Amino acid sequence: MTSALGSVASLAARAGGSVVRQVRSIVDPSPARPAGADRPASGWLVVTVFREPSEIDTDRLPAPLAEFGDQLEVRVRAAADGKGTELGARLRDRPSGSALGRLGGSDPQADLRSALRRAKQLIEVGEVLAVDPAPHGERTATPGGALLEMWTRVAPKAGVR
Repeated sequence: MTSALGSVASLAARAGGSVVRQVRSIVDPSPARPAGADRPASGWLVVTVFREPSEIDTDRLPAPLAEFGDQLEVRVRAAADGKGTELGARLRDRPSGSALGRLGGSDPQADLRSALRRAKQLIEVGEVLAVDPAPHGERTATPGGALLEMWTRVAPKAGVR
């Protein structure tokens, strides 16, 4: 029981630290870390796909990327040392997401990151593999449980930063 409580407290502390850093960067952006420094300047998100560049048709994108329609720019090029293909995507109009929006699950850049990972799986394997680690059934509603549920919903969009 103590271990679970410690895990929830640790998660809450990290979430609070993230919010504080976001607010601090908006209120007082320093020259050492300008506002928006957590985003790549170009906005391109890239995955390496284990396929030849000729096998990826940018006119017929996998469903997760096709859902973005005209909002998306896509590029395909050979990966370094002939190790597959780089599939890159970026939003044409890059909205600046807020910390509250990201916590609430509405971050277009995170949606694109998730769609790019799912498209990679579809191209390489033919299906998107998913794991549902949460046990089934009713759980007691607690503040820590609500926080954990929120982060579980947002986690697939986060990826590696």
